[in-house]
Amino acid sequence: MLSPSDKKLPFLLGFLIAVGPVSTDMYLPAFPQMARDLHDIAAPQYSLAAYFIGLAIGQMTQGALADRLGRRWPLLGGLVVYTIASFGCALSWDVSSLVVFRFLTALGASAGVVIPRAMVRDLADGAAAAKMFSKLMLVMGVAPIAAPMLGSAVVLFASWRIIFVICALYGVIAVAAIWFWLPDTLAPERRTRIGPVQVIVRYGRIFGERAFVSHASIAAFTSACLFAYLSATPQIFIGLYGWSSAGYAALFGVNSMAYIAYNQLNPILVLRFGFAPVITVASSVLLLVCVVLVVLAFAPHGPYALAAALLVSELGFGLVQPCAMVGALSKHQAHAASASALMGTMQYGGGALASLAVGVLADGSSRPMALTMLLCAGAAVLAALLRPRLNLVSSEK
Repeated sequence: MLSPSDKKLPFLLGFLIAVGPVSTDMYLPAFPQMARDLHDIAAPQYSLAAYFIGLAIGQMTQGALADRLGRRWPLLGGLVVYTIASFGCALSWDVSSLVVFRFLTALGASAGVVIPRAMVRDLADGAAAAKMFSKLMLVMGVAPIAAPMLGSAVVLFASWRIIFVICALYGVIAVAAIWFWLPDTLAPERRTRIGPVQVIVRYGRIFGERAFVSHASIAAFTSACLFAYLSATPQIFIGLYGWSSAGYAALFGVNSMAYIAYNQLNPILVLRFGFAPVITVASSVLLLVCVVLVVLAFAPHGPYALAAALLVSELGFGLVQPCAMVGALSKHQAHAASASALMGTMQYGGGALASLAVGVLADGSSRPMALTMLLCAGAAVLAALLRPRLNLVSSEK
């Protein structure tokens, strides 16, 4: 069992958080094959929307459980559910069964998304928390690079169902890691003993706190921008421009490496300039890139110009998210898991809506993606302008 101060702990937490991108990014290159096998061109989008909805709902319950029972057991139980449901996805017999199992997969995966973030808040605050989040993102960032490449290899040599078998095996490893190594960072005396009504009241109080709602909104709109990009790019690059699944995976990997690089730059910039300027500049850059994407969508210059703009957009995702997490959780140490869960629900709820918008507006071009991203980036900048000033300093507990 690792101690809470062990330097390996952030990397273990990053491995657990990576269950999110593993569960989405690995099967993106398989979208065309899934649509053919299930005889429904929209089947992959339905499954992705179901996953986002499951994450949005699951995080609300996982946050309350983690504040009441501690961090370790809810995390363990959630990833057991994730593992079983991933095997169910591999065995799904039609679109409906796939959607149901993807929803259940997300309910379990939500524990891996929300609880490790709360554990960081248990251990650190301010710039120290941003540094720890960046370590988590370093590990988590490997998943968006490796997962699509592995998924494209599976599609070349086997059925898309094997991708979900791999997800289930990832779940088995995560469960074993929690069982043998993960400590509980929430002491029993700091755990809450409240019922469902009080939980709802707590969520209302958290949502009513200005620093939380503004920073969580920044993260939510930035995430919605990212999810619009995730939902649309397989169709754009594989369907519209005729790229192979391996080519698309390579593009995704390059962008993910850029995300990691920006993310690791984040604590350096925070220490030098502070949280507020980093959020302001990074969200503004994201908005400018989305304007460029709209121009390219209505006056196409081929796939490489579009790919270059998306590469620059990773700056916004990589720099904004860690700072927004710290800002949203800064005043909620006593119930960090609940605050983290509510923030995650906002992020994945926004992601589900953005994915739905891209699907409804789909016309075979990049216009729906670009317009949706522009709207989300503009909302993120507006939320950044409305956030209160926070006096966050480096502190580790």
